[in-house]
Amino acid sequence: MTIRVLIADDDATMRGALGDLLSGEPGYKVVGLAADPDSAIDLAGIHRPDVAILDVKMPGGGGVRAAEGIRVASPGTRIVALSAWDDGETMRRMRQAGASGYVVKGAAPDDIIGAIERFRR
Repeated sequence: MTIRVLIADDDATMRGALGDLLSGEPGYKVVGLAADPDSAIDLAGIHRPDVAILDVKMPGGGGVRAAEGIRVASPGTRIVALSAWDDGETMRRMRQAGASGYVVKGAAPDDIIGAIERFRR
């Protein structure tokens, strides 16, 4: 079964790197790339991804706004927060917004894949 993934990060390099990583993995399909919460919400409503990977600190409301909107637009989508900030408050806010899990930017590719596998259930 193919895991359909939406990636939202305001950093084009990070979006591209994650997209390349997941596109090269068997069983994964990147269905959307977004640079802001509004685009992420729109793409989630259109593509109904299995997993949305959301940067916590995007402009325009950040990952919290994106997560809240995606929960409405695509209720079956599991949300994985992605951030350079590894602090308890950020993790708590994202979990309250609907994130199933949290991955720190700079994590090894295997850790990112593992997090998606673990949190998509």
